Amino acid sequence: MSPHPLWRRALAEFLGTGMLVTVVVGSGIAAQRLSSDTGLQLLENALATAMGLGVLIVLLSPVSGAHFNPAVSLAMTILNRHSPDGLLKRELVTYSAAQIVGGIGGAVLANAMFDVAPALSTIDRATPATFLAEVVATAGLVLVITGLSRAGRSVPVVATAVGCYIGAAYWFTSSTSFANPAVTIGRVFTDTFAGIAPASVLPFVIAQLLGACVAICLTVALFPRRATHAAKGDVVSRSH
Repeated sequence: MSPHPLWRRALAEFLGTGMLVTVVVGSGIAAQRLSSDTGLQLLENALATAMGLGVLIVLLSPVSGAHFNPAVSLAMTILNRHSPDGLLKRELVTYSAAQIVGGIGGAVLANAMFDVAPALSTIDRATPATFLAEVVATAGLVLVITGLSRAGRSVPVVATAVGCYIGAAYWFTSSTSFANPAVTIGRVFTDTFAGIAPASVLPFVIAQLLGACVAICLTVALFPRRATHAAKGDVVSRSH
């Protein structure tokens, strides 16, 4: 269990998720303004997100574990329910609430920095293909995090792996790998390149939770026990 009090860990999750969404939305706005080609815009958005996420994990993992993602927090709670390192149910609720509020705040901050008028997104993203993509994207992300955590990998290794996975998943999934309920909700609050329409949120979140369940099963099958040399506390994060 982290030595930090719950309020400090919640603050870290709020700031981490908020800054992650700020990176995603802000880099999307900048890419759209600076480049006319959609593929180049996506590349710029993906690179900024991957690098920003890695930095946030290294910075905040000593405080809260750097989940930044309710699906990750849920998976860690279930997988570590018999471990002193696991989250209690009330901590899971607190983490998730902090992540969601942070995600919304991050989108609002990005809009303000680029002088974008506050508005809900009009980009409808929910299709059968993107639903499947979100299941795959979230399952992969959570498995990377839980697997490396159980293997006892260091924070820099986890940060690099998670950033690389998200950067790649921008391209190999049709949904551009939201893979995070808090980020999905936050991105409703920007009608820009990175936005998602409110009607698309529920299908995306359902797909993400299904993906987390798949990752939990795979983690148990592939990594049945935590490495004995693993550091105390779970080093994890989200996704974009």
